[in-house]
Amino acid sequence: EGSFVPNDTYLDTEENRLVLITGPNMGGKSTVMRAAALAVILAQAGAFVPASSAHIGLVDRVFTRVGASDDLATGQSTFMVEMTEVANILHGATERSLVVLDEVGRGTATFDGLSIAWAITEHIAQQIRCRTMFATHYHELCELEGMLQGVVNFSMAVVEKGEDIVFLRKLVRGGADRSYGIQVGRLAGLPASVVERAREILLTLEEEEGERQSRREVAAQKLRQKPSVQLTFFEEKKHPVVEELLGLNILALTPIEALNLLYQLQAKAKDGR
Repeated sequence: EGSFVPNDTYLDTEENRLVLITGPNMGGKSTVMRAAALAVILAQAGAFVPASSAHIGLVDRVFTRVGASDDLATGQSTFMVEMTEVANILHGATERSLVVLDEVGRGTATFDGLSIAWAITEHIAQQIRCRTMFATHYHELCELEGMLQGVVNFSMAVVEKGEDIVFLRKLVRGGADRSYGIQVGRLAGLPASVVERAREILLTLEEEEGERQSRREVAAQKLRQKPSVQLTFFEEKKHPVVEELLGLNILALTPIEALNLLYQLQAKAKDGR
């Protein structure tokens, strides 16, 4: 306590493109990612980098999705703000970008959030292919190492001493299987009765989880299988209207521009062009 723990960070454009970081709250995930992002910005600006040594390639932009906040003045919930930020990243990032994601999908139902986080990870790894650091409590995402090229698992080291935990603040290879949320709640000062009740509920949920594990393994196996491709003698060509739609940057359009464009696309579709 009271001293900064240095960490090595290694990202490349091949086998270590997307680093998934799991581990407990207060374990240091956000600090590691922010330190890496700041080092990149300092390097691009030609400033000194706080490291014993650094080899940092060109980065066109640094995209971040960090923290939880709403924008009620414009009618956007916390989750909507989060999704809007992620959408900007997926539309704007290139192979030369650095993406820092600090929790994605936590503001909705568990399976919804996990599905979104899984799909986002696949898209970044397979389509954008940029250097990415993704901190998450969805331990299921650790399955993606070995399934997607460039995805690797890291976690924040923890030592357990009875009911107590010690955060080592050290980034180590491999994924975590626990988040230690109840222990963190106890450290924060939750009443002992609440902590004890949470432990009882956790045990019950873990027992039920064991019964569902086999079904999850079947689902994971299906996700590992690539969709079959129907062979055809003819080259399938997208309709020009579809191609134009796919090339649009929707977030950059004003409401009037969007209406005018929608009118034009409808006219083209009716004309068969």
